[in-house]
Amino acid sequence: MKYLLFFSLLGFIFSAPNQQKQVEFEADQLSASSGTSMETLVMTKHKKQKMGILTDTTAVIPPYLKQGDTIALVAPAGILKNRKAVIDKAVKLANSWGLEVQLGKHLFDQGNHFAGTDEARAQDFQAALDNPNIKAIWCARGGYGSVRILDLLDYSTFKKHPKWIIGYSDITAFHNHIHNMDIASLHAMMGTSLQDAPETIQETIQSCKDALFGNSISYQIPSSPYNRTGTAQGVLVGGNIAILASMLGSSSQLDTEGKILFIEEIGEYKYAIDRMLQSLKRAGYFKGLKAVVVGGMTKIKKNSTPWGSRIERLILEVVPADVPVLFDFPAGHDKDNRALYFGKRMSLTVAASGELSTLKFE
Repeated sequence: MKYLLFFSLLGFIFSAPNQQKQVEFEADQLSASSGTSMETLVMTKHKKQKMGILTDTTAVIPPYLKQGDTIALVAPAGILKNRKAVIDKAVKLANSWGLEVQLGKHLFDQGNHFAGTDEARAQDFQAALDNPNIKAIWCARGGYGSVRILDLLDYSTFKKHPKWIIGYSDITAFHNHIHNMDIASLHAMMGTSLQDAPETIQETIQSCKDALFGNSISYQIPSSPYNRTGTAQGVLVGGNIAILASMLGSSSQLDTEGKILFIEEIGEYKYAIDRMLQSLKRAGYFKGLKAVVVGGMTKIKKNSTPWGSRIERLILEVVPADVPVLFDFPAGHDKDNRALYFGKRMSLTVAASGELSTLKFE
């Protein structure tokens, strides 16, 4: 009996990779089949995860866009004051990609800090989630306010028929929330990103288009002298540090174990960034990580009393010593804001200064 158990265990171990390939093949066949709904794909994936066959933690990938598709442009957070001309540019850009754009009914509402009341913003987002003709939801801007409507929304239709949710900064709240539904999303430019002249943000625009239309996404960037070198493979998650910290203790808090974490920030003091990083550390965010990708640390404020160290040091202090860390990745609140898939597997090579570091999605 002992020998039988031993050889059975060996058989399971060596057959697992083949089972994984078979699951990936079946998922590809399902998504490509015109007779199989995305709901069936989601249910099949979850079923096989429970069976212990599906070891890859890649989230369900919404259908990529194609010419003729319609996307919604909504404002789930901050007010769009005097931004109509910029939104017109965003619509024109989407049209140039062959997409139709449906503006949220309350897009230009003004509710003090917010783009209308919580109920109005939720109404626009809900309509976009539920409308089968809408293939992606493009957020007009961040600011603050997404968290106020997360729990006002019904995601039942969205779970059955996933679609891309696009944005960054405050939209991290949505990225985190839907990642816990096992659905991928896109950290990329927003409508108001067109406040910059298109010729000055060409990489930002092109990477967003490539990601939405399912083109290959890979980047080579110069390496920071502060990089902690190494390689990693895993699913990318994360977003704005302040929003990640604000999700702690809620149903939107991420499970980062075995994943690659992306972080970025804007307009904070170093002590505030340190406080948020320490909070994330105490919550276990950095335990079991495969790697960390650090985006823009933009417009960091100066303390009245000198802090005494660089942002890079704050980050390296909280990340375990054996975890690779890539600094200065062009994503966040700078003009160069490259698109990143959250919930999708990627490969990362963090090189030393003078060499190129690489990030490639599978």
